[in-house]
Amino acid sequence: MDKNESRLSQPRTLAQYLRLYLTGFAMGAADVVPGVSGGTMAFILGIYSTLINTIRSFNLTALRMLLNRRIGDLLTHVRLTFLLPLVLGGVSAVLLLSGFLTGVLDDEQGRALLFAFFFGLVVASIVTIGAKVRWNAAALATFAVGTVVAFVLVNLVPAEVEHSLPVLFFSGTIAISAMILPGISGSFILLILGQYDYVLTAVSNRDLPPLLVFFVGTVVGILAFSRVLSYLLARYYHQTVALLVGFMLGALWKIYPWKNCVSSDLDRHGDFRCLAEENILPDFGSDAFVLAVVLAIGGFVLVNLLDHLQAKDNLLFRRVWK
Repeated sequence: MDKNESRLSQPRTLAQYLRLYLTGFAMGAADVVPGVSGGTMAFILGIYSTLINTIRSFNLTALRMLLNRRIGDLLTHVRLTFLLPLVLGGVSAVLLLSGFLTGVLDDEQGRALLFAFFFGLVVASIVTIGAKVRWNAAALATFAVGTVVAFVLVNLVPAEVEHSLPVLFFSGTIAISAMILPGISGSFILLILGQYDYVLTAVSNRDLPPLLVFFVGTVVGILAFSRVLSYLLARYYHQTVALLVGFMLGALWKIYPWKNCVSSDLDRHGDFRCLAEENILPDFGSDAFVLAVVLAIGGFVLVNLLDHLQAKDNLLFRRVWK
């Protein structure tokens, strides 16, 4: 954990709280989009290790503090001042943007522009995070595994399954594990499991019973999986980060902006739903292509700027910043 991340783990100033809220907002916004991971945003914005370790702190020690009414010790143990603005930002993004992003994703040109921006973000993340890895044979091997696994996952065809409460619980458990992995989108996992439209509609309609079961599944999943990630980051940091960079590289196939639907059906509302897509060349002479390129470059530059503001060693901004 670097000095900037360490300071954010115990925020004291209004600016630090605001940064955590906006980081949570970015993570929530990313997780609404199938193909983009909130974990990627956490990595980009420099809080990933702190986030994983904070989630891991919800353990038996925390339970004993709660039962013994040591509330002050409990709040410090679980880093509430770090977690609360992050969660509020994420919830705000889901509630405010779920309807808007659904509309954007339904529009072919809007989807291409949105994915172009995220494509630039993820490419920059691969470069900036990959530059911090100590590359050796083990790191290269885990990088290759991550790339292949993510590529296979993002090319799976969504299933058509029921929306029972056990299925929602299981879907929440699996999706939240993907959400905290850079590169693998929790929303896309929900799409594969046939639950994305159902959950997003439930959020928009404030349908509480299925959302509650889904939420419990996410809590179980994130508490279990965070322990695995924390262990790997503590003992095999460079190999684990290389694996996560591979996840991001493999997932780029999914968020390539220009696509053509090759297989489709109708969802439970009778609306068109694309099951499988192929990547195609854009119309290079169109205004939409120019705008998409500008957005992709903007996303790329934004990540490099944020990285330089945190570590002051970004290759792109090192000379410019001086």
